[in-house]
Amino acid sequence: MSFKYIIIGLITIALGTSAYFLLYSDSSDNTSEYVDNFLRAGTNNEIVINYPKENTVFPPEIASPTFRWKDSDSDNDEWIAVFQDKKEVIFVSEFIRDNFWKPDSSSWEEIKSASFGKDITVSIVSINSKENGRIYNSGSTKIKISKDSVGATIFFRAVPLPFSYAVDNLSTISWRLGSISSYHQPKILLSNFPVCGNCHSFSRDAKHISMDVDYANDKGSYFISPFTKNTDVTFDKIITWSDYKRDDEELTFGLLSQISPDGKHVLSTVKDRSVFVRIENLDYSQLFFPVKGIIASYNNETKQFNALPGADNPNICQSNPTWSPDGKSVLFTKSPLYKIPDSESFKEAILPVELAKDFIEGKQDYKYDIYHVPFNDGKGGEAKPLLGASNNGMSNFFPKYSPDGKWIVFCQSENFMLLQPDAKLYIIPSQGGTPRLMNCNNLGTMNSWHSWSPNGKWMVFSSKAGGPYTQLYLTYIDEQGNDYPPVLLENMLIKNRAANIPEFINRKYDELESIKEKFIDNDIYAIARGNEKVRLGDMKGALLELNRAIELNPKDEVAYTRRGVVNFELGSYSQAINDFNKVIELSPESFFAYHNRAALKVKLGDLKGAIADYDMAIKLNPKSSEEYYQRGETRFNLKEFDKALADFDYAIKLNPKSDKYWAIRASTWYNLKNFEAALKDFDEAVKINPKESNYLLKRAITKLQMDMNASAEDDLKEAARLGNKEASEYLTNFF
Repeated sequence: MSFKYIIIGLITIALGTSAYFLLYSDSSDNTSEYVDNFLRAGTNNEIVINYPKENTVFPPEIASPTFRWKDSDSDNDEWIAVFQDKKEVIFVSEFIRDNFWKPDSSSWEEIKSASFGKDITVSIVSINSKENGRIYNSGSTKIKISKDSVGATIFFRAVPLPFSYAVDNLSTISWRLGSISSYHQPKILLSNFPVCGNCHSFSRDAKHISMDVDYANDKGSYFISPFTKNTDVTFDKIITWSDYKRDDEELTFGLLSQISPDGKHVLSTVKDRSVFVRIENLDYSQLFFPVKGIIASYNNETKQFNALPGADNPNICQSNPTWSPDGKSVLFTKSPLYKIPDSESFKEAILPVELAKDFIEGKQDYKYDIYHVPFNDGKGGEAKPLLGASNNGMSNFFPKYSPDGKWIVFCQSENFMLLQPDAKLYIIPSQGGTPRLMNCNNLGTMNSWHSWSPNGKWMVFSSKAGGPYTQLYLTYIDEQGNDYPPVLLENMLIKNRAANIPEFINRKYDELESIKEKFIDNDIYAIARGNEKVRLGDMKGALLELNRAIELNPKDEVAYTRRGVVNFELGSYSQAINDFNKVIELSPESFFAYHNRAALKVKLGDLKGAIADYDMAIKLNPKSSEEYYQRGETRFNLKEFDKALADFDYAIKLNPKSDKYWAIRASTWYNLKNFEAALKDFDEAVKINPKESNYLLKRAITKLQMDMNASAEDDLKEAARLGNKEASEYLTNFF
């Protein structure tokens, strides 16, 4: 054993070429004598204090930390902790019998009170209980209790790993509210959520909450609500980013959305595709980053969606939007568009692993630059790169402004975005400049998901320094943007759960009690799930959801309407007619019910009954050209050509650009032996749609009736070229 305390006047014991000394006390149950001897001897640095690190700054309200150290001599089995303000001892622990120590709450308050706003030295001194009174090693670190409080609570998600398990076991995920002053685990605000919930954000005053909720399996669904003591997640507070230009049939999943500081707008990635795959690895269980998308805004007052000019180029991937504190500008990430083979035909958000194989195996890079663009009340502007966080050969993402707008903290990794093992935190002036690697990073592991405290003095972030389950850390940031070693938020450690997406919110701990799901046992939710099943092509699954909707509300005409359509698609025509009968019973003036029931009657051969329903549909909506067309087609099939002709005349009057209207009226004229009128209508149909080979074939047949053989041959050749087999047969047999 090495005894390395040199005290002048004590006996020197020579061992080999080195000199080792010890201090001796007659009492092993009185720490004061050990402290006196330690103060005279000084430290020999043979104990390394692993936590807290040198110059760590603690908030004044934080609960006591656990001090951890490593002693170079394994035989030492007792320690004492000595706290000093300069040379004055302000606190001494009792004997400690492990190489870690957590002061009880009263001791920690005593320490903080005596050292408030000061730099203090914490020393750990080792002894050996078997050798009465002897002091061996020591080590010291400096810490500070800041005068600046955090003054806010932390909202975060606790999720099991790996990611695949969490996705398949949603009830195991919880959303919690923590206070750094508490000695208890954070309270659960939301749990047993039946759908996947992801990114959340708050208005600056935390009076509004927003969160991804995957309502009814719609990945674009997003919850926006006043944030009250008991907040209910109800269907009327849920929008879907899928409604942004829904008619173009390009999928939107919605990604990394964020509410504005004033709560009036939300930004999100839309028309997006991402590399999103499960990886069966506890340390790194998902690969998730966008490769396509634009930034769109939603106005919470007007309920309107709009693309954000400057961040809306469909040929570039734009994502990860974040607001400036005044809401006047937006930071976002930008990278080249990357088309994943076959991904556009894949309707789920999570892609098969094989589609991202090159990324997983490190064969394909993908990096992001950070840009800023004015919001300009949704009108946008010119996007410019953020100097120091772009064009640096690295991937830059998750930018967050300080509340005073002076600084931006962002993540940087070699590649990709979200949960990267090598992600580090950097700080940069908000106008751009030279980024500085932050002191709070736990090096050699992931550091990400950061949030500024409302007063701008502190930042919380997630890190995997403690293992595969991310833990929450805190760092102090001074006026010059200097930060300090990380403070582990020990009371926010949840066993076998990763703590991620931490967000400071400007609300007191007792102001918030619960967030509850209130949409599952609701017919509207069941209808939404049914609609999503239809989108995915799962008609049988949709039928089950719509049956559930009707069970919950037997008078929901929308549910009957949707079920009628699904039964139609499944070929269950009689059941579908029953559904539309019920709709008409509940709502005698339902245009769509008569329209759909008429189409079903046509399928079942009840043409007279179909015409009666079309009559009613036209009465309810006399401007619907399609109703005249459908009724005319039914009359055509009944060989009531004169009546059919009248319907087609009116359909063309209402919509002269529909090629099918001209074509069927042409066929009607043909059946009435008016070949000249038929030819004129076929000419119009071909003019509108020259690629429809059937129009060319029928026009050719009409021309043959008029002895226009050469012109008919030209039409047949063009129809055959377009793939019409019947036209080819005509050419073979008659020309």
